[in-house]
Amino acid sequence: MKLNEIRNNPGAHKRKDKVGRGSSSGLGKTSGRGVKGAKARTGNSVYGFEGGQMPLHMRMPKRGFNNIFGTDFAELNLGRLQKAVDDKKLDTSAKITGETLRKAGIVHKSVHGVRLLGKGELTAKLDLEVAGASASAREAIEKAGGTLTVTHKKANYMNKKGEPGKRKQRRAAAAEKRAARTA
Repeated sequence: MKLNEIRNNPGAHKRKDKVGRGSSSGLGKTSGRGVKGAKARTGNSVYGFEGGQMPLHMRMPKRGFNNIFGTDFAELNLGRLQKAVDDKKLDTSAKITGETLRKAGIVHKSVHGVRLLGKGELTAKLDLEVAGASASAREAIEKAGGTLTVTHKKANYMNKKGEPGKRKQRRAAAAEKRAARTA
């Protein structure tokens, strides 16, 4: 056998049919697509179309909603924080921030930062700067002799005039009325 005699096995390579090359080819005119309708057109696959029957994704009930004003925190329990300190993943002498915790692989990335929760024991004295903390977590950190700084502030949504929205205005007015009644 020589290099110029090398061939594929018979049937290993099948050429693609060329369509739209005249009626004698057997795939002329409509190119094997039948006649008219969405499927005869280029670039159209009717995904999810069930012949006019109500499609499955429309028959299914909708559940829940997406709260556009909600906060997305990476949650971290004190027990996990203490384990990271014990495993020498964190430097206790330096200030521990959300970025430090993320680099150490203790929390995942989040939009609004890290929120500490009070589950577990904390014995290490830590200087923490996080987006939020529960009351029990704050208590445990102070009990261990550490400090906690909370950085996240909920966004104050304004209307086009730069004033607080209607709900905030109503709540402020109600608070003033209550204050006037008690005074």
